[in-house]
Amino acid sequence: MAISVGYVTRETISNLRRNFLMTVAAVLTVAVSLALVGGALLLRQGVNKQAARWRGGVELSVFMNAGATESQIDAVRQQLADMPEVNKTNYVDKPAAFKEMKQLFASQPEVVDTLSQDDAPPSFRVVPKKAELVEDVGNKFKDKPGVMSVVYAKETIDVLLKHTNTQKLYFLGLAFVILISATLLILNTVQMAIFSRRREVAVMKLVGATNWFIRVPFMLEGMVQGLIGAGVAFLAVYFARNEIMKVVNDPSISAFTKLYATPGEAVMTGLLLLVVGAAVGALGSAVAVRRFLDV
Repeated sequence: MAISVGYVTRETISNLRRNFLMTVAAVLTVAVSLALVGGALLLRQGVNKQAARWRGGVELSVFMNAGATESQIDAVRQQLADMPEVNKTNYVDKPAAFKEMKQLFASQPEVVDTLSQDDAPPSFRVVPKKAELVEDVGNKFKDKPGVMSVVYAKETIDVLLKHTNTQKLYFLGLAFVILISATLLILNTVQMAIFSRRREVAVMKLVGATNWFIRVPFMLEGMVQGLIGAGVAFLAVYFARNEIMKVVNDPSISAFTKLYATPGEAVMTGLLLLVVGAAVGALGSAVAVRRFLDV
């Protein structure tokens, strides 16, 4: 038997109406679980952005005062160039530092509006020849004229991870449990729909209906439930992205470690949630239908 779009659509809508309360429960469960998954993914993206400055083996940064003179900057540059312990140095000037500051404070437009290029502290990103030389190199610049602070990569990343790993694992663990519950709910909903029509399914099999002819409407039912739940999660993640970041932002942490998520990242995360929601719904339905196809 050929599968027509009209038949599949009618059967899917009929099944959803027939088990309305179970459908609502499944949709809400999918929404909660995928919202937690989305929150964990946004936290991961926030941490990745904050750690980006340390890519390429950078172990410490020497931040100059925003008002440091050219002679003070040149003195630090020359000292770094003359140090045998230093493997590589990259200078971040005011325009580049200002661009970085705007990215770091993207979630706080009121702060960005108060910043200017003159407020941006230039810095030197330093890669020592050996990791154990990091503190020795940094200590030589702490009291140097024009130097504002020396920031170590390990300390910064450890703070970030300390404040995000626990929350991220909690979100993912809870999301996994609820996602399993959502799959089971969808499975149970579809099973109820098939059980109420088991005689009809048996007759369809006897007159030559293929397994896929019977299976597709029920799989689409589960997929619709998963997609609606994922859509709700999408909206929740998009509009609550800054609130999610506040969960792990601690006032005691430097402003340079503020986590944020851009609208584009929230949209990409939401699209991933839609794919997962559809897959969960289809998988739960496929498992539910299987046991009723042997007549």
